[in-house]
Amino acid sequence: MRGGPAGLLRRAGRAAVLLPVAVATTGLVAAGRADRAAEWWARIGGEDPAAVRRPGAGRLLGHALVCVPLGLIALVPVGVEVLSVLRGLLYPLVESGPYDHSWGGPTLAGAWAAHFLVALPFAAAGLGVLALLHRLHHRLAGRLWGRRVGAGPVLVTLVTALACAVLVVAWTHQL
Repeated sequence: MRGGPAGLLRRAGRAAVLLPVAVATTGLVAAGRADRAAEWWARIGGEDPAAVRRPGAGRLLGHALVCVPLGLIALVPVGVEVLSVLRGLLYPLVESGPYDHSWGGPTLAGAWAAHFLVALPFAAAGLGVLALLHRLHHRLAGRLWGRRVGAGPVLVTLVTALACAVLVVAWTHQL
């Protein structure tokens, strides 16, 4: 795995697609295209599709099932990224004013600057969390490629899923 901003963005993007690929894996295996699903998982995991052995349909379905919680967890930082763009970068398009009681108000320029500056650390944190989820997926995917996976990644996935469920419930109750 490469570092730097490009590597971070690549890992974050791979974590963001875990849920759709997990769902698509079921359809691909049912359609007899397990080889295509294995290729997708290899690319997401940062593996060379030509260098890894092809897992069977059962192992692919099991991995897809394990990745559903990770994909659901990834929805939280993806949502943070979307909100950072909408409420930070595109603030003038989502708020028409008046800006008297907005952060940075009473002018549009002040409100936009304040919302943009507040959104920046949240966007960075969201990308960081997605990169960490990619790393967790890489550890869990070891079993798909024939490597041993300890209890640690499974436990971290379960605890993180529980914490995200509590966060989402609390957030929806305050709306």
